[in-house]
Amino acid sequence: MRWKGRRGSANIEDRRGRRGAGTTGRVGGAGALGLLAVLLIGWVFGVDVSPLLSGGGGGGAVESRPLSEAERAEGEFVSVVLADTEEIWTEIFRRQLGERYDPATLVLFSGVTSSPCGGASGATGPFYCPADRKAYLDTAYFTTLAQRFGATGDFAAAYVVAHEIAHHIQNELGILGQANALRAQSGQVQANAISVRIELQADCYAGIWARAAQARFGTLEPGDIAEAVNAAREIGDDRLEGAAGRPPRPHTYTHGTSEQRARWFMRGLRSGDLRDCDTFSATRL
Repeated sequence: MRWKGRRGSANIEDRRGRRGAGTTGRVGGAGALGLLAVLLIGWVFGVDVSPLLSGGGGGGAVESRPLSEAERAEGEFVSVVLADTEEIWTEIFRRQLGERYDPATLVLFSGVTSSPCGGASGATGPFYCPADRKAYLDTAYFTTLAQRFGATGDFAAAYVVAHEIAHHIQNELGILGQANALRAQSGQVQANAISVRIELQADCYAGIWARAAQARFGTLEPGDIAEAVNAAREIGDDRLEGAAGRPPRPHTYTHGTSEQRARWFMRGLRSGDLRDCDTFSATRL
């Protein structure tokens, strides 16, 4: 992937190298209603709220450590990819929707941090929180993606960033709010099915980004698309289930199968049109 030498984004909140009170619990003192609200948010948005439930109010000083060379390089890479998404989605919103795009903030953290949608940790993986319009990413996830899932390459990492920003696109368009409201009113199986459509649409939007990144910046190098497709396949629900030694249970899937994730990414890549990413109207995923 060709990314060096381009501008980075100003919409980066770098919490890496920081640890101490204030990076975990926010529930302390909130009472039963606050506890219930956090649990509901965690269920609706599918994120781990345990760090919030275990932490206190937090009042100590925040400690810091210097970032490693690898962390600095990862931060620079993510900043450039985020800047690319900002330029691309600004143009797509203007051209396809006649609307203004309001970029998301991307929070980089190490180990654990907090958000209005719950705790963020290496266990939760990257996620987007519509409550504060921020995407959360521990850059160590890139290593996990390569070593645990076999999804290597910088464009595989860029796909992860593009997928989370795609959730912000859904939020900007009102899609995410409507879908999550429907999930909250549904039984578990139906809520999971809605989640799958949310995630596959985000994969499709990531494909649109990849197409536009090549057209605008000449980003792609040989093998880059294969890296992104491989990443999409490796984190499909069926692939993760098999790796855990469990039998197929499609009713529990929340992100889609390997084949579905790869196919919707490629659909966006080939089309470049937001209308072709309407997973909610699709009869076949």
